[in-house]
Amino acid sequence: MDGIVNVVTILGDRVTNNIKGTFASMTAEKWIRLVIIVGAYALLRPYIIKLGGKAQMKQHEEESAEAMRGTISPNELRGQKAMVRLPGEDSDSEDDEANGESSAADWGKKARKRQRMVIKKLIEAEEDRLRESKEEEEDKDIEEFLLKD
Repeated sequence: MDGIVNVVTILGDRVTNNIKGTFASMTAEKWIRLVIIVGAYALLRPYIIKLGGKAQMKQHEEESAEAMRGTISPNELRGQKAMVRLPGEDSDSEDDEANGESSAADWGKKARKRQRMVIKKLIEAEEDRLRESKEEEEDKDIEEFLLKD
């Protein structure tokens, strides 16, 4: 416990001695320089804060405008385009090559095409299943009305 008290007293003595020494050794030139620096800071601070506020507001407006356009997928954030196309779209050619752009990974084109085909087949199978179940329900409704007599 004595060690901590000694460290605190030594630290206090050094701080007071350094502050007294600093102000005692100040010349008129150093005082004028200090006043100029503090005054310039006091005069320019409001303008700097306004400038920073405008920049922050502009950035916030850009972010909110982008949020209004729609949600961004994680792949778009990484610079990649969406890999899954809707069933109505049968374009297997790469749009990136036509536009001169390149995605993050140019390899695996065949794998992406295979994946698109698998997803397309799954969607078509689900649509067929739903269509058949709907037809069966309609047939049951018609049969119900026909067999009422």
